[in-house]
Amino acid sequence: MRTVGVVVNPIAGMGGRVGLKGTDGKVAAARERGAEPRAPDRARDALAALRERAPDAELLAYGGEMGAEEARDAGFDPVVVGEPEGAETTAADTRDAVAAFADRGVDVILFVGGDGTATDVAAALDAAGADVPVLGVPAGVKVYSSVFAVRPEAAGRVAATFEATEAREVNDIDEDAYRGGKVRTRLRGVVEVPVADDLQSAKQVHAGSTDALAEAVAEEVESGVTYVLGPGGTLGDVADALGVDGSPLGVDVYRDGELVVRDGSEAEILDALGERNVVYVSPIGGQGFVFGRGNHQISPAVIEHSEVRVVASPRKLDETGVLRVDTGDEGVDESLRGWRKVRTGRFEERMMKVV
Repeated sequence: MRTVGVVVNPIAGMGGRVGLKGTDGKVAAARERGAEPRAPDRARDALAALRERAPDAELLAYGGEMGAEEARDAGFDPVVVGEPEGAETTAADTRDAVAAFADRGVDVILFVGGDGTATDVAAALDAAGADVPVLGVPAGVKVYSSVFAVRPEAAGRVAATFEATEAREVNDIDEDAYRGGKVRTRLRGVVEVPVADDLQSAKQVHAGSTDALAEAVAEEVESGVTYVLGPGGTLGDVADALGVDGSPLGVDVYRDGELVVRDGSEAEILDALGERNVVYVSPIGGQGFVFGRGNHQISPAVIEHSEVRVVASPRKLDETGVLRVDTGDEGVDESLRGWRKVRTGRFEERMMKVV
């Protein structure tokens, strides 16, 4: 019988849709903007998949919304190994949970959060001198580390069925620099992770020239159409070609020669949409995500009111293999899956599968 330790960072990812690009140190600001927790629902999805594959698994969880509540909702009767110390959960609570799991000899630790949570998990295992395998359920905004499953259900399946592990990196970025348009990553640790196909790779930052692509997109904009430009260097080049000062890592809205919204939240983007809307996104290098990593502001509601166009350099697509979606809305994800044309140059396109 497999023993699984579950810990949830309930505030992970709250800053995404409201345009904060992360939640570290920004919980109050996220709530002021109307942000709602997304990690608990993603934990339930992962645990439901775990229960389907391993109904007799023994589950250990941290108290309250840090795992126990979600485990019970998924049909488990978890052993509660501790409780959060205060009304607001902290990184110390996550580290205490991991230490308790390691002390009790669990087979795998399933954590729900983002890169900051992964860093806390790695630090706690290092302090305990333990090499317990870990697997992340992606719930953060950026998710740069290679210790996460591609989506919550995959995490549950892998935790139930894996047979081998391998060393993978935990990376985190400076969120203040990220909000200012700069990506600064740091290696935070190396942990054992189950070997499986449904794990994401570490993000690759450099992915080839897109100047001709950006110029072609800019030349083809139509009067009266609202364009939503996702984050990243490729769409930054498009903004430059349009002659507007876009936000390098935020989401911008452009219409009729003007930047209508710069670095917008989900609500601001929805307010700016018109009769016809086009969303431009580019996949994350190495991981392949076009939605669900770093662009939560382009929410299912935005996607449902828009045409979606994907652009990328040939080099990025060569490194990626397939494209992925993880919006949190299965209906929207399903509508995006299948074969899709990706523009790679002034005239060139490539067919890519979205999974």
